[in-house]
Amino acid sequence: MTTDTQHAMSKAEFIALIAMMFATIAFSIDAMLPALPEIGKTLSPGDVNRAQLVIAAFVFGMGVGTFFTGPLSDAFGRRPVIFAGAALYIASAFLAWISSSLELLLISRVTMGLGAAGPRVVALAIVRDLYSGREMAKMMSIAMMIFTLVPAVAPMLGAGIIAVTSWRGIFLAFALFAIIIVLWMGLRLPEPLARENRRPFRLPLLLGAVTEMVTHRSVRLSIMVQTLCLGMLFCMITLVQPVFDVVFDRAESFPYWFGFVALMSGTGSLINASVVVRIGMRRMVTWALCGQIILATIMLLAGTMDLPLAIKFGMFVAWQTSVFFMAGLTMGNLNAMAMEPMGHIAGMAASVTGAISTVCAALIAAPVGLLFDGSVVPLTAAILLMSVCGFGLMLHMARVENRLAAE
Repeated sequence: MTTDTQHAMSKAEFIALIAMMFATIAFSIDAMLPALPEIGKTLSPGDVNRAQLVIAAFVFGMGVGTFFTGPLSDAFGRRPVIFAGAALYIASAFLAWISSSLELLLISRVTMGLGAAGPRVVALAIVRDLYSGREMAKMMSIAMMIFTLVPAVAPMLGAGIIAVTSWRGIFLAFALFAIIIVLWMGLRLPEPLARENRRPFRLPLLLGAVTEMVTHRSVRLSIMVQTLCLGMLFCMITLVQPVFDVVFDRAESFPYWFGFVALMSGTGSLINASVVVRIGMRRMVTWALCGQIILATIMLLAGTMDLPLAIKFGMFVAWQTSVFFMAGLTMGNLNAMAMEPMGHIAGMAASVTGAISTVCAALIAAPVGLLFDGSVVPLTAAILLMSVCGFGLMLHMARVENRLAAE
């Protein structure tokens, strides 16, 4: 760590700031979930399902922003990109606060996502700038442990804000959250990227990285499977509140159940880290998708059967946990598999992988959310289909790698 930065911030304070930057995404998505019914009644009374698009709109904007924020921070420094992203995020939050139509709210959510991409991507770069090796891994691990707590508490925070103000008050909370980050970073963290280490922003290089990655067979397959796994996660996040509310009549207890599931499923990444070296990344992903095929099939059948509602609810909570747990077993491995052959363009590859998978997953989740018909069938059918496709792609990847090894 640089001497100036070390003087300005302790390691504990630095970890807390980075964790808060990471938390911007989870807070912006999960705190919205309790607000969906009220948003639907207020801005789209003729079709309350359309309120779910506020989740997909944010994710879409975040995915697009991921393309550019990393390379821009390499060119202009970390602080200017985070400040610009935060300014866009805050302005968009105020626009959402005064929105009088769902269309305007969706536009503001897209631009909020664009702004949030700054802290999401650049926070990782800041850690790399200031730490290396095992110390960097330790910093990231502690920050991510704190980050995993955010999805557990965000819906409860959202519900509390709605109870005190209204659904519009959540957007003021988002703006306040970003203002705290900006002031904290502006006052306490000097620019970590020296001018001599900056690289000019060149759009042709970014487009060249996209071309190289999508034409590399194993990288292309990894991105496709990562898109499907993210699609499953976003479909679940988009529809879980309507399922709790409409199917099981548990809207009031939803934040607590969501927090419980988030805490339980957060162990997925820890388990993956402890066994992936022994089992292998491709096998871990393949097994996880195979397990999800079995569980989604059981849930789909249960959704069409005349079972007691309490039993169906217990099965749904268990299945919801499995979907979130599967993300911990797959996302890191798929990202590493896509990055492995791209070491010569690692920074660009990270932005491209994250952007393509996030944007495409949002485009999958949006129409699935609109298919909600008061049952769990559309959600389970969509996740089952994506699991089958992902499993098939992983088997194809194994054949491709075996063929290349034989040659």
